[in-house]
Amino acid sequence: MVYFKIITSAMKNILRAGVILAIIFSYGHTLKGQTKEPVLSGEDRVKMFSKHSQMKKESSYSDLHWQYIGPTNISGRCTDVEAVTPRGDSYTIWIGSATGGVWKSTNEGSTFEPVFDNMPASSIGDIAIDPDNPDLVWVGTGEANIFRSSNAGCGVFKTTDGGKTWQDMGLNNTMTIGRIRIDPKNTDIVYVAATGHEWTANSERGLFKTTDGGKTWEKILHIDDMTGVFDLVLDPRRPKTVYCTTWERMRLKWNDPRTFETTKNCAIWKSTNGGRTWEKIINGLPAPQHLGRIGIDISATDTDILYALVDNYEVAYPAKEGDLDSYGRQKKDIIKGATVYKTLNGGKSWKQVSGMSQEMKRYMERHSSTYGWVFGQIRVDPTDENTVYIMGIPLSQSEDGGKTFKRLRGPHSDHHGLWIDPNNGNYLLNVQDGGLTISYDKGKTWKYPIEELPLAQFYNIEYDMNKPFRVYGSIQDHHSFFSEVDLSRGRDNVRPTEWLRILGAEGSSHAVNKDDNNTVYASAFYGKLGRAEIDKFPAEQERILPTRYPGEETLRGQWVAPTLLSPHNQDIVYHCMQYVMMSRDRGDTWEYISPDLTYNDPDKLGDISYQTISAFDESPLKFGLLYAGTDDGRLWRTKDGGKNWSEIRSEPVPERWVSRITASRYNLGTVYMTQTGRRDDDFQVYVWKSTDFGDTWTDISGNIPVGPVNVIREDPVNENILYVGTDAGVYVSKDGGTNYEVLGDLPYAYVHDLQIHPRDNMIIIATHGRGMWVLDANDINNKNERRRRW
Repeated sequence: MVYFKIITSAMKNILRAGVILAIIFSYGHTLKGQTKEPVLSGEDRVKMFSKHSQMKKESSYSDLHWQYIGPTNISGRCTDVEAVTPRGDSYTIWIGSATGGVWKSTNEGSTFEPVFDNMPASSIGDIAIDPDNPDLVWVGTGEANIFRSSNAGCGVFKTTDGGKTWQDMGLNNTMTIGRIRIDPKNTDIVYVAATGHEWTANSERGLFKTTDGGKTWEKILHIDDMTGVFDLVLDPRRPKTVYCTTWERMRLKWNDPRTFETTKNCAIWKSTNGGRTWEKIINGLPAPQHLGRIGIDISATDTDILYALVDNYEVAYPAKEGDLDSYGRQKKDIIKGATVYKTLNGGKSWKQVSGMSQEMKRYMERHSSTYGWVFGQIRVDPTDENTVYIMGIPLSQSEDGGKTFKRLRGPHSDHHGLWIDPNNGNYLLNVQDGGLTISYDKGKTWKYPIEELPLAQFYNIEYDMNKPFRVYGSIQDHHSFFSEVDLSRGRDNVRPTEWLRILGAEGSSHAVNKDDNNTVYASAFYGKLGRAEIDKFPAEQERILPTRYPGEETLRGQWVAPTLLSPHNQDIVYHCMQYVMMSRDRGDTWEYISPDLTYNDPDKLGDISYQTISAFDESPLKFGLLYAGTDDGRLWRTKDGGKNWSEIRSEPVPERWVSRITASRYNLGTVYMTQTGRRDDDFQVYVWKSTDFGDTWTDISGNIPVGPVNVIREDPVNENILYVGTDAGVYVSKDGGTNYEVLGDLPYAYVHDLQIHPRDNMIIIATHGRGMWVLDANDINNKNERRRRW
């Protein structure tokens, strides 16, 4: 219980700090020497994106073409799927993706087109199709699963022409949307379940309703600033009868969202008058402090029957020493996890129906592993009240009213959406971390679309000097892959390819030896470093992270822990946890060359590896000139290879997660640094430059309108050209960071990494949701040369 008290206390401190920040930054723009004003509102984000769109149209680089290079064999996490009925009259399918926008198919998945590329968010929470007009579609932005790579949205949007154009319908500050429901008898009435900001408390949590098609909204259920509404169903026969679930949750940088000893607001609610009054209906459910995320669905054949999927935090049994979770960490107590409850009387009472046998109990405990908050989806077959589907790591089906479940084999793991044909229970559309799958026989067999949806969520890029050069990256939910970039058909005719597995996990940085183009270093989960020869992988690979002695502090690595080969000697490996480590013999032996560079606050040590080094670089001009930045906002430099470290964060640089450090290839004392406020629900643009080894910093964000910022790089040919990747796209500056333009025709994309191949002069970007792309950097230099001559 002490553990939970510590977390609860830390959460209260965060809330107080948020209030103080709001007070401090409400007085307008900052003065010289003060930290930048954070961007906290959805309305501001919409305005920022509008500026980005205008800059894109006016950019002198707008005719430059980004080329998608794949992977063609890997898709990405999708959050919702809907279809137009009746099937036969229409074969239209709509897909909402976690970070790749909205996609539409009119031929049952044979082909898809993106229809949301020019909107201010590409993270999708839910989609709803008007039952009277299939061209009228609502989209709620902001993935409600709040997984490690989820991103905030900025409201609700509507199209009346099948996705050709969109209207901003407001609710911009909700940030995440769990569900949208349309009244089948009056489609001007729409309900929106807002789950709330991921990282901070906010008042725009709860259930919203419009009666005029989105012109105005009323908040009809609000508990408090830490409790949102996640799921929502309407009685199809009596649509004024509304059921919804509330979820009291906050994601911390060091802890997953879960219940605490003080949790009291997770519940199921019912209204019989369209939301004017509400009744809490929890009779038969676990106590509130044991309730996590709750999914709900209603039977179309008997609307007194509802099912609820509860992330149940009641302890099933203590974990044994050596019981590891999905990421290799020691488990705490084993909770009951996925638990299905059923009501036969419209919610007056609930009864647990799942996990009653020992076999089913163990099956349900494992169904969502240790991260049940990511799932929470349940569906009832509209044609059969006893056929129920629950989503977790597997997609599971019950045909006896929830008593027993079986795994439906075929689709990728980690399931987030299921659409069942209301006229034919055999026809299923399922979305998960692998994209879309379709079944025509109630889940016995599945097929994928003819072409994978291009939704891979990359974290990083590495390249080698092979001919043709190869690129490497880690993909959320799919581990690590690599492929050639073939320029033989022309620099403007690079084709997408299938990618091959390589060393590394879902979140890794890769370092390839540029001398042999064969030795690769990459981490498994949270910095567990390995080494392999590419031509012998996967048969031969080694773990090379040094072992700690008993009593020594456990190593903490970030999800994408920095690994770097020295530009001065490719046998020298740097790897960062909370310490900087260096090996002079390719990882065979190691020395720690820094102290713990984080704050190492014991109140901020939890389930998630935090207080780690998040960015690292070595000067390509001088061996041993190293820079390190941390996820808790600290910034360091050593000029002597780690013997002495100096902390170099100073005003106006705020205490924010350091997303990138780039030591200049042109000037010894010049270093660039970017920060991301995503984990503070701050969308400000933080880009900095120092010309005195980090002793002082200058804001070079210029006119970049959209943050957060993920990466900055120098051009390898022209020292005045800088590239910046943000959560909207790529910006280029030809004057060292004073002014920027949008680079090329890239759709809205979260650009997590950017590299320029030094030999072939191709820009490579890793997007988190739209795969990997390249652009000919010669075109940029040629444009600049033409301008100079003119």
